[in-house]
Amino acid sequence: MTTSTAGGIGGAPDISGPPRFDPFDTLPDLAPLRDAATRGDWPATAGFFARLATEEDRSFAAGRLADLDGAEHYLEKAVAASPGDPLARTLLAERYLRIGWEIRSGARAEHVSRDQFSQFHSWLRRAEQLLIEVCAEHPSYAHAWTVRVTSARGLQLGQTEARRRYDRLSAHHPHHYPAQTQLLQNVCPKWGGTWETAHEFARTCAAEAPDGSHAGALVAIAHLEHWLELDGIERTAYMRGLPVRDDLRFAAQVSVLHKEYRPGFHGIGAHSAFALAFSLGGHHADALPHFLELGDRASEFPWHYVSDPSAAFVKYRKAALSVQGESR
Repeated sequence: MTTSTAGGIGGAPDISGPPRFDPFDTLPDLAPLRDAATRGDWPATAGFFARLATEEDRSFAAGRLADLDGAEHYLEKAVAASPGDPLARTLLAERYLRIGWEIRSGARAEHVSRDQFSQFHSWLRRAEQLLIEVCAEHPSYAHAWTVRVTSARGLQLGQTEARRRYDRLSAHHPHHYPAQTQLLQNVCPKWGGTWETAHEFARTCAAEAPDGSHAGALVAIAHLEHWLELDGIERTAYMRGLPVRDDLRFAAQVSVLHKEYRPGFHGIGAHSAFALAFSLGGHHADALPHFLELGDRASEFPWHYVSDPSAAFVKYRKAALSVQGESR
């Protein structure tokens, strides 16, 4: 089992096939985790997480485990067998969070029924009970605080509480990309924030992080979130604007295109954010290095922000590769 640079996206990727979005397919190092979950094998699950070298990769892997239907059953048994284990409790809490969010759906609040909200909040409160205990006992436990940033959003606890939770984490792990992506969602207008706050947070994270970190991708994500809220010609004009292009270029250079960058499990998502953001703005030459790194690999987020993710990926990759051909 390789460690934090595992699941990277180096090598010679296929740039001709349709995109693959399943992380268990695009990141083969995750396969043992899925196998362990399928068997309901808690010792193998715990061993998988113990071999990961970074908190960022642990949070990513935990999110993929939370996506697996029925995983809560063996995680509940693990918690019952070892009630003091912070990993088992946090993994179970994130799975509860995911169940609740699936019930709520990704629709805007006005399109979510009262019963959906009731069930959603019930699952989130179950998760919170576990997480409060873990954070009290292990105040530097990055994964638990990251999940609590997400639950704060779902429970509508407000900007101050979400930021408090993030600050508790960042005091121990100052550049934790998974937590940063979650707080970025909290500070967007759709969750009570502002665009000024969202862009400032993303740029600050990118500027303060060590060169070659994932944090630059937050700048791309913030612009994609902003683009999503616009309509018609405003959307196109926004992403084509030179300030956005230059913002993206700087963020890419200090993060995923920097010589010190090590992809880890987050590499596909980070490159996907830049590839989509540059492509939406018609900046295909800037999108090219990201598509060359991706090949036929992609992440559901943020590609699900476009109506047909697979078709859009192929279309924009082709446009980027055509720029490469013209330059020869």
